[in-house]
Amino acid sequence: MKELLEIKNLSVSFNTLKGEIQAVRDVSLSLHEGEVLAIVGESGCGKSVLCKSIMKLLHDNAYIKSGSIIVDGVDITHYGRKDMERLRGRVFSMVFQDPMTSLNPTIPIGEQIAEAVRVHNPKMKKAEVYERVISMMDLVGIPDAEDRYKLYPYSFSGGMRQRSVMAIALASEPKILLADEPTTSLDVTIQAQILDLLKSLQKKLLTATILVSHDLGVVSRVADRVAVMYAGKIVELGTVEDIFYEPRHPYTWGLMRSLPSLAKKGQELYTIPGMPPTLINPPKGDAFACRNEYALAIDYEEMPPMFKISDTHYAATWLLDERAPKIAPPVGSIR
Repeated sequence: MKELLEIKNLSVSFNTLKGEIQAVRDVSLSLHEGEVLAIVGESGCGKSVLCKSIMKLLHDNAYIKSGSIIVDGVDITHYGRKDMERLRGRVFSMVFQDPMTSLNPTIPIGEQIAEAVRVHNPKMKKAEVYERVISMMDLVGIPDAEDRYKLYPYSFSGGMRQRSVMAIALASEPKILLADEPTTSLDVTIQAQILDLLKSLQKKLLTATILVSHDLGVVSRVADRVAVMYAGKIVELGTVEDIFYEPRHPYTWGLMRSLPSLAKKGQELYTIPGMPPTLINPPKGDAFACRNEYALAIDYEEMPPMFKISDTHYAATWLLDERAPKIAPPVGSIR
C-alpha cells in the first residue's frame, strides 16, 4: 500500500511559565492508503497534540522541536499558514471530540457543509454544490437530507451533529482523516453507529484514518494497526491482532487488564498504579518504570529502544532484551 504519511523522530514542546513541556517525544509513525491507525493511551499522553502537529493547529506557545512530517512524499514540517490552508481539506481533515465546538450554531447544517465544498471548489455552480451537500449528508447517514439542509445544529441530536461534522471533514475528499476521540461525547449506542459509519466510509472512500482514543473497545472495532502512547512516546506498535492477542509492553498489559470485559465477577477492576509523570522534566530512563511492577534496574537509568518482535510488531521495553528475565503477559484476548 502507498505510504501517505510518515512521521520521523517528531518532538513537540510547549513553552509555559513553569518550563518546557515535552508533549511529544521522538515519535515515528507511518500511515498507508486505506488503513485505520489507532493511537491509544491515557489522557495527557500526547495523542491529540500529535494530530494537531500534523494539521499545524497548535497553540502559539507550541513548536516542533525536531523531526519531520512527510505527507504524500512532501516534507511539510516548516509549512506556514498559507501553505497549510491549501492542504487542509484536500489532503487531510480532522473530526474533533465535541461536534458542538466544530459547528457554528448560527448557520444551517447544509450551509456549513456547502462552505467546506466551496472552499476547495470555488468554480462549482450553486446547484452542483447543493447536490454535493445532499450526497454527503446521505453518505454519512443523515436521513431526509433535503429537509434537514436548512436545520440548525441545535435541531440535531449528538449523533447527527457528529455525522454532520464528518460530512464537513469529508466534503473535499481528503486523503487522510484525523479523528480525535470522535465518539467520547456520545452514548454507547450512538458510539457504535458512528464507529460503524467511520469504518464504512473508510472502505468506500479509501480514506486513510488516524483514530485517537483511550477506549480499547473502540480501537478493536475499527482499527487495522495500533500505536500505544505513553508520556509523549510510542511504546508499542503493531496490528490489532499483535496488540490485543500478543501485547509485549507492560503499559499495554495494564491497559488491557483495566478493561471491564477482562474483570472477574466479584473482583475489583484493575487500575494501573501511580500517576503519569510530568512532561516538564520527564524522568530518566523509561517514563513508565515507576508504575511498572516488572521494571528492571536499567529502566530507571536508560530509555529502552524500540525492539522488533515481528515485521509488524514493535515495543520499547527492556523486557524484550535477550538478557532480561522471561515474563508471561498477565492478559488474554478481549475479542
